[in-house]
Formats: sequence, structure tokens, C-alpha cells
Amino acid sequence: MQCAAAPRSGPAEKKKKKKKMKKMKKTVKRLQPRAEDVAAKRAAAEQAAKEASRRARHLKALGRASGAEQEELEELEELVFGDSVNVGEDELLQRLADPQRLKATERKSFQKDSSDSEVENEAKGKILSKKPAWVDEDDEAEENVDMTHRYRKDFMKSDAEKILTKKKLKRRLEEQFQRAMGGVPAWADLENRKKPKKTASDSDSDEDDDLLCRTGNFISNSESLPRGVLKMTTCLPANQERFANGKLATVQFHPSAQVVMTAGHDRSVSLFQVDGVKNPRIQSIYLESFPVYKACFSVDGEQVIATGTHHKMFFVYDMMSGSIIPIQKVRGVEERFLRNFEVSPDGSFMLLTGTSGYLHLLSMKTKELVSTMKVNGRCTASAFTPDSSKIYSYSKEGEVFIWDVRSRKCLHKFEDEGSLEGKCIAVSKNNQYVACGSASGVVNLYTTDVCLKENHPKPVKAIMNLVTSATCVTFNPTTEILAVASRETDEAVKLVHIPSYTVFSNFPVFRRKQIYLAQSMDFSPRSGFFSVANNKGKALLFRLLKSFKCLNWFFFFRLKHYSDF
Repeated sequence: MQCAAAPRSGPAEKKKKKKKMKKMKKTVKRLQPRAEDVAAKRAAAEQAAKEASRRARHLKALGRASGAEQEELEELEELVFGDSVNVGEDELLQRLADPQRLKATERKSFQKDSSDSEVENEAKGKILSKKPAWVDEDDEAEENVDMTHRYRKDFMKSDAEKILTKKKLKRRLEEQFQRAMGGVPAWADLENRKKPKKTASDSDSDEDDDLLCRTGNFISNSESLPRGVLKMTTCLPANQERFANGKLATVQFHPSAQVVMTAGHDRSVSLFQVDGVKNPRIQSIYLESFPVYKACFSVDGEQVIATGTHHKMFFVYDMMSGSIIPIQKVRGVEERFLRNFEVSPDGSFMLLTGTSGYLHLLSMKTKELVSTMKVNGRCTASAFTPDSSKIYSYSKEGEVFIWDVRSRKCLHKFEDEGSLEGKCIAVSKNNQYVACGSASGVVNLYTTDVCLKENHPKPVKAIMNLVTSATCVTFNPTTEILAVASRETDEAVKLVHIPSYTVFSNFPVFRRKQIYLAQSMDFSPRSGFFSVANNKGKALLFRLLKSFKCLNWFFFFRLKHYSDF
């Protein structure tokens, strides 16, 4: 018996089998849950479990609440969710606003929470310090530091400490910081940083809080100006908006306003506001055919007096009315030229320096002659004392005459040591010193009590830093600085530290020529600014600085010593 052979599977049957296998695989994948879906369902189940446990705890807490609290909660729920049936809304609000009821509930809750707060405070009190958030293992290793480096030399106490460990160097830095701060600052004292709650008797803490909640002057000036180097900055020239066309003869600060005046040979007098930045011009007046030799404010600051180079008249500019008043001639004054003059600090007199040793005392109010005084030889310079009771006049022969303003009599006369020809004189604002500058460039500094007693007094200091004639000397208002200058050579300006009688080494700035021939100098009323007028028509302006002693550790930095003006 012969068996029939099985038919061979063709290509069509193989394709059908492959399609069936693909469908089965897709079905299996669709039926199998994805891992992401499983994770999401698991997270949702955990969240639902947490919500259920939270609700259970909330219901349990509500069950433990007192009757008054439970009743109040129910009333609040009725008010918020609108489920009140037996009670009206107005009546419910009235009950909730009852003050006696609120006080009772507050008292109960306070009694209940008092024990918890005590436990919490005890637990907080045990925490004395915080652990560092990050620790570097390299810091724990003992490592030696070379102390001979230029940045670490100051921390060495002896030559034996050329090498220190990091821990010792850290302690040394902490000691230096504490010395500078006057102790450990409050923010660095972790053990005592936690303060108890304030009570009615804690007046000190209340004062500290008041100090931090208000503004005021918490900074005091240091006792004296340090010697050696004067902290100062160079500002734009005071007359930046209008330079003089030619020599600038005078620069002077206003006695009360933040204003500076310049006058020169270009026949103009200008006023500028002093801010140290732009110094805007306020006003300029022009005096026809009248090159100004000297200009000066009156004591009240309402007038400017100006004399010319070759005139026997002078002008008075009234700044209040804006008028220019010419004084053609003063009766009793027979002078060919009127140039140099001084105004008394009390504003009563004007002293004109004449020829042949004559001094003419005029009334500042009427500009009329009061009296005339005469010195031996020719008078080159004069100065009033701060109380306007005396006049120091310096002759060309090197003699100084002291006059009484009231009686116009000579009280005393002394010779300036080593002077061959007198040039300039100044009296300090505290009436303690007299400075006399001579043609040799030497400026002798005397005390006033010695000048009134001796005929040949010895100067407390002979300043010999000028090599040409000393033509201008002036004290600052605090009598801490004496400025000396010569108009015969460039950069011939020196600032002298009065308490030590030494010259500040950083003025003028070397290798930076800017002063040229100094014609006039002046300090502002509170020594905030110093100005020098030169022959180039500029009034150079400098801002004086000095260190402060601070009353609070977080204000410890260098500030301006003198006020803005």
C-alpha cells in the first residue's frame, strides 16, 4: 500500500505563519501591564493611604478636643459651609464675636499649650552650637605655614615663629580680629547668641532695639590728625566752568554757604558752588579796566570787596541787591594805590596797607577812615587776631608790630628770627600760633604768648621746605594744618602738620605737575576742601580726608574726617 506524500509548505503559508506570530506578540504586549503604569498606580495607592491616615488623625484630634472647642469648630463649619439649620447666620456671628467667650477659649488653650512650650524651650536650650555644613578633610591635617611671607610677617611675635601650624595661625588671626573689634562680636559668639525673651525689666535690650531702629551720628572724629601722609583726593578745579584768562589772584571760600569765589587779572569776579564733582558756576561780574589784585568776602558773606593792581579806588559788590558800588576815594587816605587789605573777623573793620609803613583802619559799615597807624619802614603784610582785638603787622625789615585795635596803640614789637625781609604773616584761628614768612623761604612758627612778652622770641619750628620767598601762609580752621607757598617757583606748596611740625610727604604729588605758581590759598570753613589759585587761571580743589573712630563694629572703615565743606 503506498502512502501519499505530505504537501510541502510554500512561501504563502510561511507568510501566514509570520503574520500570526506578530499578532500574538502584539496581543501579549497589550495584555501585559507597563512598568510606568504600575509605578503610577502604586504611588497613587500610597498617596491615598497617607490621606486616609491624615484624616484619621484629624478625626482623632477632633474627638480629643474640649467641648467648647468642638462647639466652636462646628459653628465655624456651619458658617463656612452653609449647613446651619437650627441657628441663623446673624445669631451665629454674634456668638462668635462674644469677647467673654473668646477670652475663655484663649485662656483654656494657653493653659493647655503652656506645658508643651516649656518642653520645647528645654529642648531648644540644649542646642548650644550648630555643626558645620561642610568639612574639608585637608583642613584637619597638620600643615605648617611659612610666616616669613610679606603678607604674614605682621603676625609674628618673635623671630622663633618663622613656621606655624594652621591651627596656631587661625588662633592668631582670631586674636587680631578681636583686638580690632574690641572683643568677640555678638554674631560670632554662638554660645551667648540665644537671648531670653524680653520682659518689662529688660531696659538694656529695649535700648539696643531703639538704637537699631533709628538713624543718627554713631561715628566720632579721631582725636588728632595723624602725621606723615595726608589722606586727600584731587577734585575738578573749583572754577572748572570758567577758567580765568590769565593770573588768578584770589581764591576764597564763603564763610557760611558752600560757595567759592575767584578773582584775577582778567577783571572778573566769579562765584561757584562747591560739590567736588561739577562745581557749577553761580555768577560772574566784570569790572571794566580793573585787574583785580585781591578780593575778599565780608564776614556775613553778603559783600565782596575787590582792590585793583594800579588803582586808588576799590569796589564793593553787594550780592543781595546785585549792585556794584565803587568807592572812589576814602577821605583822609592819601595813597597812590590801594592793594592789600584785611577784614576783621568780627566784621567791624577793614585794614588797608598803605605805603611808607602806614596802616589805615576803616569802618566796614561806612567805609570811612577810623584811624591811621604807622610802622618803622614799609609794611608788607598784616593779620587780625581771631577776636579782632589785635593786629599783627609785618615790616619789610623783619619786625612784627602788635597793635591794640581799640586804642590803636602799639602793644609790643619783636623781631622775626633770621628774617631779612618780611613777606607774609598769619594768625591761627585758635589764637595759639603766629606764622611769619620771609624772603629767604623760611617760615617761623611762634606761640602768641611768647610773641607778646619777648623782643627776640625763639620759634617753636622753623619751616625750611621752601627754597624761594614765602609769599603766602594760612592756617586751616582747626589749626591742624599750616599751608605755606611761594609764587616764584612751580609746585612750591607745602602742608605742615601743626602738632608735630612736620611736612606731609604726599603733597604736592610728585611727577604730576599741576599747581604751577601758587598765588593764593584757602581752606573751607570746616576744612573739607583746600584750594590753590595758580597763574594759569585755575583754582585747584582738593578734598581732605582723615580716619574715623567708629562706635559700632560693623561701621569700621575709613571715612572722611572733615565735613563736606
